[in-house]
Amino acid sequence: MKISDFQTKDVINIVDGKKLGQVSDLELDLRQGTIESIVVPSHNRFFGMFGTGTELIVPWRNIVKIGMDVILVKLDDSRYNQVPEEDDDYADYYAKYRP
Repeated sequence: MKISDFQTKDVINIVDGKKLGQVSDLELDLRQGTIESIVVPSHNRFFGMFGTGTELIVPWRNIVKIGMDVILVKLDDSRYNQVPEEDDDYADYYAKYRP
């Protein structure tokens, strides 16, 4: 599967049935050769470029199923972590939310 295959799929949360958006990026662990998480732009962005600059990071372990058209994820309300886009702010996010 290619990254472009991921980017055409809608991401749906099975907890509340809400469409979260489409995959914009993947976070990779280059040492392990695995996908760490998928990145979904927030709803208030226009073509992924204009908006508040936040993203939803969905850890790979929260992906329930990857289908032909959708990616089903399981996120409770507390997992809707909006992450600032600036690299400097990622350190705080990872320290707080990463296992």
